[in-house]
Amino acid sequence: MAVTELARGTAARRPARKKGDGKAAALFLAPWFVGLALITAGPMVASLYLSFTDYNLLQAPTWIGWDNYQRMFDDPRLLNSLQVTFTYVFVSVPLQLAAALGLALLLDKGLRGLAVYRSIYYLPSLLGGSVAIAILWRQVFGADGLINQVLALVGIEGQGWVSHPDYALGTLVALNVWTFGAPMIIFLAGLRQIPRMYYEAASIDGAGRWRQFRSITVPMLTPIIFFNLVLQLINAFQSFTQAFVVSGGTGGPADSTMFYTLYLYLKGFGSLEMGYASAMAWFLLLIIGGMTFVNFLASKYWVFYDD
Repeated sequence: MAVTELARGTAARRPARKKGDGKAAALFLAPWFVGLALITAGPMVASLYLSFTDYNLLQAPTWIGWDNYQRMFDDPRLLNSLQVTFTYVFVSVPLQLAAALGLALLLDKGLRGLAVYRSIYYLPSLLGGSVAIAILWRQVFGADGLINQVLALVGIEGQGWVSHPDYALGTLVALNVWTFGAPMIIFLAGLRQIPRMYYEAASIDGAGRWRQFRSITVPMLTPIIFFNLVLQLINAFQSFTQAFVVSGGTGGPADSTMFYTLYLYLKGFGSLEMGYASAMAWFLLLIIGGMTFVNFLASKYWVFYDD
């Protein structure tokens, strides 16, 4: 009886919903839905249609069915761009996450001026994808750049790193690793959430720093590692600006920096093969979606949650 009266009293105190609330919410949400339809959903549907056509931006699209998708498997430059992209992703992302985690561990020691250090180390993530940094990177690794000047001080003769097919991709990998700021901040937040009593108990049991890292830090951070891994994989597959600027928009030397996104751009806006470029874009979506799906499937074997 008392419970019933309490429930009635709570319901009575609850403010009545005004009739115009739904209309007001719809009015405020309308710009977002319009943007979703015109800027996101609309172009996606249009590109899906164009991927089945022969379209050069100057003439009306002509329906050709699956020809664009079949053509991709016979395109040697596209296959090479996939190889370059996968190499870039699978090398740079682990190195970037390792650098981010290592620096987060150092900053977690309670340094003075931690906020300043966090801001300084986060800057590369804000600037790394910009045209200015890509131009600077090209100068640093050029024949007369800073890297060769430092090597000359120790008697080592350098070379044009960005102009050599064997090393050009490595400079882009280094640039991506340098943008470790965003995952570092997330790692640092995750480290701050690990209870200190776990480390104290492990120290009492005689566990050293390395054993504590393997048995406590890494397992407790696996959800954060998984989150950063998925985000950085998606970002790496979509990398474009760095390769475009460093290679001068050609993907050279010898297509060694021909990212998939750069080849897509060259086909769509260089050769005006917009139908083929649209098919390439949807194929990239399938690749990213497949990689993300595989990561989620594999996560149940190595990601540990509190429950």
